[in-house]
Amino acid sequence: MALRAELPTAVRRGLTVWRRSIQVRVVASTVLLSAAVVSIVGWFLLQQTRDGLLQHRVDAVVAEARTETSEARTRLSFATGRDVDVPGQQQELVEPIIDRGATRGFAVILSPPVGSGGTLATGGVKFTQNLDKATVPVALEDTMSELSPTAWTYTRIRAVGPIAGLEAGPGIVVGSQLTLPADGETYTLYYVFPLDEETETLALVSRALLTAGILLLLLVAGLTWLVTRQVVTPIRMARRVAERLAAGQLQERLRVTGEDDLARLATSFNQMASNLQRQIRQLEELSRLQRRFVSDVSHELRTPLTTVRMAGDVLHDAKHGFDPVTSRAAELLQTELDRFETLLADLLEISRFDAGAAVLETDDVNLVDVAHRVADMTKALAAQRNTRVLVRDPGHPCLAEADVRRVERVVRNLVTNAIDHAESGDIVVHVAGDDDSAAIAVRDYGVGLAPGESAMVFNRFWRADPARARTSGGTGLGLSISLEDTHLHGGWLQAWGRPGDGAQFRLTLPRQLGQKLRHSPLPLVPVDAEVSA
Repeated sequence: MALRAELPTAVRRGLTVWRRSIQVRVVASTVLLSAAVVSIVGWFLLQQTRDGLLQHRVDAVVAEARTETSEARTRLSFATGRDVDVPGQQQELVEPIIDRGATRGFAVILSPPVGSGGTLATGGVKFTQNLDKATVPVALEDTMSELSPTAWTYTRIRAVGPIAGLEAGPGIVVGSQLTLPADGETYTLYYVFPLDEETETLALVSRALLTAGILLLLLVAGLTWLVTRQVVTPIRMARRVAERLAAGQLQERLRVTGEDDLARLATSFNQMASNLQRQIRQLEELSRLQRRFVSDVSHELRTPLTTVRMAGDVLHDAKHGFDPVTSRAAELLQTELDRFETLLADLLEISRFDAGAAVLETDDVNLVDVAHRVADMTKALAAQRNTRVLVRDPGHPCLAEADVRRVERVVRNLVTNAIDHAESGDIVVHVAGDDDSAAIAVRDYGVGLAPGESAMVFNRFWRADPARARTSGGTGLGLSISLEDTHLHGGWLQAWGRPGDGAQFRLTLPRQLGQKLRHSPLPLVPVDAEVSA
């Protein structure tokens, strides 16, 4: 995330479009693949064109060099018997070729005699004016240093000044040998031919291939965009309809056009939406009936419960005049009536949450005071289980904007739940707060929670061990109500546990109602549990 934040805005927008748009990804992928194919094909065509041009040029210049050498031999044969010195005969040999080269576009160099040990670097006998003798590669010169047939190679034409009919650049050197009658020595004629026309032709072909490739890629991109648009547009419409359905607009449907695969998909989508709408309405009606049933039963039971309560109180007050068995029955009746009244109250509270009728009466609540009050209220219950409730506070108020009645009920439910599972160990209530939030954590050292049970403890009537008795007289709805109370405040209610190491429940509330929680001042996993692990 930090690396992404450092990227330029345009790059981040491009990445966002790439992630969210199938059409962009398909078009970009197609264009990239097409560009790779066009590049490979263009490179292959360019290589073939270049090889063809060069081969044709090589054949032409080798033939022309052989023709010039043959004509030179003919001229030298007519000079046999005349009293001509070697330099003069060399001049008669080279000058006509140099003159023709100026008009036909090539240059010539006459090397020292073969086998004399002389090289072009030490001084060529005759050559075209301003031509750098380094134009002839050393490898070709080594080949022609002995009697050899006509040979050629590529080179780069170098010049020390302007050359008639020739420019510096890539070229071909052809070496051909002949014998000078004046001294009987064999000389090598090097013909230097330019590749200007081939270079221009190759550049023209390259430009044509590049232009055609760009136009082809644009055409492919346009066609791909149009084709993918025909597929993506119905998908986008389906996404928008699905979002509206998720938002609760169950009457939304896709428009069906044609009879193709997309049309059948739209038809199936509409049928699915209709079935979901029908089932959701059935579930809503069933849920409404269940909530109304629970609410009605809870209210209807209050009247007979009040009558039974009055009779139970009379029997409980007169239990001292009864025999031991009847007296014990009166006590049990009073205890179960208390539990029954608590269960009815919890059912009514749950029905209010389900109906969305629960409201908050907020004030600045000091969680330290809440923890101490709950500890005092549950002292007698803890004593019955041979345990204690200890409060560890930071020594200063930990304030939060909350409904004190609901927060106290949450903490009381957590402490009584801890007493039920404490196994005679002490229960520690931790309180802490900071500038953004305040928290209470209830830690017990009892049986703990198995893996996966921390997400189930807030379910209604859930118990880790169904055979375990509720010693505190709980109804099985306390933690569910506590979770709903916490959600009303915009807080967190989380559980941690490990078999044999006990459990910890943490309540975290924002300092200001409506403020979003980002952290808790207390850890969910106790420090002593981390040390033992």
